[in-house]
Amino acid sequence: MRASASIAQISKADFVANLDALLAIYCAAMGANRRDQAARLAVMERHAENPGFTALAARPADDAPIVAFAYAFHGAPGQWWHDVVRGGLSVAAGTTAATGWLADPVEIAEVHVSPGYQQQGIGRRMMLMLTAGRPEHTAVLSTQDGNSPARGLYRSLGFTDLLTGFRFPGSHQPYAVMGAVLPLLDGRPGAS
Repeated sequence: MRASASIAQISKADFVANLDALLAIYCAAMGANRRDQAARLAVMERHAENPGFTALAARPADDAPIVAFAYAFHGAPGQWWHDVVRGGLSVAAGTTAATGWLADPVEIAEVHVSPGYQQQGIGRRMMLMLTAGRPEHTAVLSTQDGNSPARGLYRSLGFTDLLTGFRFPGSHQPYAVMGAVLPLLDGRPGAS
C-alpha cells in the first residue's frame, strides 16, 4: 500500500495551470477517452470562473505530481448542469423538491483519484474538506448510475439519490444525481 497523500487547496491560477495533469487523472480514473480532452478541458476552465470555486489537489509529497483532485462551486441558475438537473428534478419530483435541493447548493463538479491511489480514503477526505465551512445548505453531484465505490462513498457521506437513470443531453450514459444536506456525515465506522 502506498503512503497516503496530503491534500491542500489550490488557487484558481494553479488549477488552470495544472489542467493537463488534472485531465490525465480524470481520464485514468474514469477510463475516459483522451480524444474528448478539449471539450472536458473547456468545461473545467469554465467551471473555475463560477462563484465560490474551490479546488483541492492531493500529492504523496510536496514536490510530487498531483495524484487526485476535486473541485466545487456555488450552483446557480444559468449554469448548464444546474439548469438541466433542475428541469429533470422538477419533472421527477416536483418544483418544490427541485427548489429545496437547488436553491442554495454547492455543486461538486469533479472528484477523481489516480487508480494507484484509490481505496485509501483520499476521495473521502477531499469531499469532507471541499464542503467544510461552505455557506450553502446542500451539496449536489452526479455520478455514473451503478453500484460503484464512488456511489458507496457518497452514500456514506449522507448523499441520497435524487434522480437515477438520468441522461444528460448529448450523453447515452445513465447518471445518478445525488444530494446531501450540509454538513456531510463523516461516514466512517466509529466517527462522530
